[in-house]
Amino acid sequence: MKKIVFITPAEAGFGFALAGATQYACGPDQVETFLRQVMAEPDTGVVIIDERLALAIDEERFREMERRWFGILLVLPAPEPTGEKTAEDYALRLIRKAIGYHVRLQV
Repeated sequence: MKKIVFITPAEAGFGFALAGATQYACGPDQVETFLRQVMAEPDTGVVIIDERLALAIDEERFREMERRWFGILLVLPAPEPTGEKTAEDYALRLIRKAIGYHVRLQV
């Protein structure tokens, strides 16, 4: 069975580990190297990385790692104060990633 790995900042605590998932904490300066190591492990099937750490990796390199890997690579939204602006920004980033274009939404 493939394992699920969460990569979070140190201040995120170990809540995912309590749920049975593997959780590693690292800093923005180490995240790309750490992510490559976790993805190279043959028993890793899903990697979920905290958005704050994912922003430290060049977007083009992140996309390339995602394309070349056999597993699933997801970005977990950073816990921030809830607000309509934050939710909209996250939705726009997801749409831009999926279709490759910046879309302007009017609600």
